[in-house]
Amino acid sequence: MLNTAIPLLARCEEAQPDFAPRRYGLVTACDGGLLEVSGLSLPIGAQCRIAHGPDGGGGGSLLAETIGFRAGRMLMMLLGDTVLLRPGARVRPEGRPGMLPVGEAFLGRAVDGEGLPIDGGPLIAARAEWPSGGVRTSALDRAPVREAFDVGVRALNALTTFGVGQRIGVMAGSGVGKSVLLDMIAHGTEAEIVIVGLIGERAREVSDFVEKHMSGPRRARSIVVAVPADHAPNLRIRGAMLATSMAEYFRAAGHQVLLIMDSLTRVAHAGREIALLLGEPGAARGYPPSALATITKLVERAGNSAASGGSVTGLYTVLADGDNQDDPVVDTARAILDGHVVLSRDLAQRGQYPAIDIAASLSRVMNDIVDPLHQADARAFRALIANYEANRDLVLMGAYRAGADPQLDRAIAMHGALTRFLSQPQREVVPLARSVAELGALMAG
Repeated sequence: MLNTAIPLLARCEEAQPDFAPRRYGLVTACDGGLLEVSGLSLPIGAQCRIAHGPDGGGGGSLLAETIGFRAGRMLMMLLGDTVLLRPGARVRPEGRPGMLPVGEAFLGRAVDGEGLPIDGGPLIAARAEWPSGGVRTSALDRAPVREAFDVGVRALNALTTFGVGQRIGVMAGSGVGKSVLLDMIAHGTEAEIVIVGLIGERAREVSDFVEKHMSGPRRARSIVVAVPADHAPNLRIRGAMLATSMAEYFRAAGHQVLLIMDSLTRVAHAGREIALLLGEPGAARGYPPSALATITKLVERAGNSAASGGSVTGLYTVLADGDNQDDPVVDTARAILDGHVVLSRDLAQRGQYPAIDIAASLSRVMNDIVDPLHQADARAFRALIANYEANRDLVLMGAYRAGADPQLDRAIAMHGALTRFLSQPQREVVPLARSVAELGALMAG
């Protein structure tokens, strides 16, 4: 107990007292979670504490965030439920607008979108802060991707080799295995620091992930930021910004960071809810422009830093609604990311896990970080898989005559070996060097 109190007392000793009069505003309207507050003038992103209770003025408090202003009044959204909120409740500013808590104190902890622990541990005494929107740098300040990144998955290491500082999307419909693949990568990677943002997912998945990965030696280098689907949309976006700000902070200190965001689509959904509340018209299939811009800003914050030598390798899941690969979020993410991994429902139904569609997956930096022999083996593998899938129906019906296409004959003969190469048990880790060696032996044979 004393060890927990000492950091808090040290922060109180360093704090500068503020003797300025405290202003407060009043809640004048509440419409679908959107609050109107009079009497205050605060910047967008500022947090406020709203008093509530039997008389509307005490007995508890709610946290809200400024998302806009209209006709001289502030527009706010609660970070929780509107239960017990009354007209005329007092609203007081709290914290520093646009700043999020970061630091080494979060290592080994699981927190929510406000940085509060959800793992049953003590409060986190974070001394450092980071801008929620990130620190914008010049495009030339980003170092190029030149070093391979080992994810521990044979198919990805060998056929879509990732690089340190790359941004990758895992795209699939619901229930195809995105979260399982992320679990395999988080288990198999050797990054210095792993930051996981579970945004808008099921609460059960959050508890499962924390139980699996926040134990043993990996815990000391891991941070989990979890905001389940039943939380407010602005809190979900705040959770994504907190995870990204953590990654930027450690990159600025020179560390190699793996940032896992599950999922980018839920962040876009949260942005859509807020934009529609503010009256922004829906454009691409109901997504307002600001919702799609939110995910673009998040993705662009990952990458290598030439100044510190650190890196943020971003891995983002993208939910393809209705298995539609032309969904606006999927299309936007695919255009801004440095590579994408597509998971196929057909392959999953055949029992191939992870269900990676190699022909549709791509790493845009692979040719810059692997040797020519590796490139040639990967291209040959892709050609065999694509040729077999294009003629699969003919082969299964017996309509194909052997000898008509030598490459298809080879693809048919090697189909079992190719499928086994793409398959991997969830708990197995295949390092990068071993993956490349197995690919070379398979193609040579």
